[in-house]
Amino acid sequence: MKANIKKYLKEIVTFIVLMTLFANIMSLYKAQNVNKQALSLVNLTLINDTKYIFPTNKPILIHFWATWCPVCKVESHNIQTIANHFEVLTIAVKSGSDITIEQYMKENGINYKVYNDDEGFLASEYKVPAYPTTFIYDAKGNLVFSEVGYTSTFGLWIRMLWAEFK
Repeated sequence: MKANIKKYLKEIVTFIVLMTLFANIMSLYKAQNVNKQALSLVNLTLINDTKYIFPTNKPILIHFWATWCPVCKVESHNIQTIANHFEVLTIAVKSGSDITIEQYMKENGINYKVYNDDEGFLASEYKVPAYPTTFIYDAKGNLVFSEVGYTSTFGLWIRMLWAEFK
């Protein structure tokens, strides 16, 4: 019995390690063609009708997501945690009206800053290959990290700290 438990635990750990490696390799592959230029967005109007002015003295995480994306839904609480401690702007891509996005956010317990990219223009400009896609810029607007796919809260936190002290 004890030998079976050890065998199953070993298989589970091996599976998790392999899936993590696979996910990271896929993320690197998908991220190779994203826009790697310095941050060049102009001020935007968010879904709550406030003007968003990009910070000039601190790092920022820009997160592309969609209401119809199941991975985005799972990752949304990770982004919320980071948004509570760092500068975060999220961009909802082809996700319906502002009201639809606000309702989705309310239903899922999230309240970060959102710009509605209803036609996918910004996603196209940033060459976003899949959702979610996250960009992290340092205080000077230089791209430090780009990630395609799910990222843990810990992973985002470490990347933001790196950008902050870069």
